Amino acid sequence: MASRNDKDALFDAIAVMGKAFASPRRLELVDLLAQAPRTVDELARASDQSAANTSQHLQALHAAGLVTRTREGTSVRYALADDQVLALWLALRDVSVVRLAEVERAAREYLGGEVDAIGRDELLARMRSGEVVLVDVRPSEEFEAGHIDGARSVPLEELESRLAGLPADREVVAYCRGPLCAYAHEAVRSLRAAGREARRLEEGWPEWRLANGPRTRPRAA
Repeated sequence: MASRNDKDALFDAIAVMGKAFASPRRLELVDLLAQAPRTVDELARASDQSAANTSQHLQALHAAGLVTRTREGTSVRYALADDQVLALWLALRDVSVVRLAEVERAAREYLGGEVDAIGRDELLARMRSGEVVLVDVRPSEEFEAGHIDGARSVPLEELESRLAGLPADREVVAYCRGPLCAYAHEAVRSLRAAGREARRLEEGWPEWRLANGPRTRPRAA
């Protein structure tokens, strides 16, 4: 029969992964890597951290088996280890919103007022009938790493200047990194202020990719 020490060792080993998630900065890095592989410097800029702090957090994530790393010359590119890690992060995020009132409140404050949303099935049906134009409002490098088939890359900061290029007779559906990403909410508000019919997709690229929807493959890390 297994000893108490053996059982403790087992759960201690499992706890390594939990400890790796026990940092808001690391969670933000995981969220960024859910969109596209990135170098340390790219992650540092995207998360407003120093390169040194970013590197330390990435080392902790790597030690827990959550990310992979590939050397590219003088740089190191990180990526999520696999789709199981992505699914784990999305589950943690979604359960926290449902179970923790402070997360729900913080999300509401961050995202601002709710905007109309559209679900996956309705979007697919309306895309097939040519009734909507789908725009990916994430940064262009995230779009290039993987996106919903048929979407146009219109980064949020370019939306106003490129509005005239979007078909005026179709509803615009915007999507970004996921339900807790503010880009799509802001895009819908801007589009409606300009007199355009617009909604956001209820989910983001990571959820769509995991559900095996139409997609391009992320570039190799």
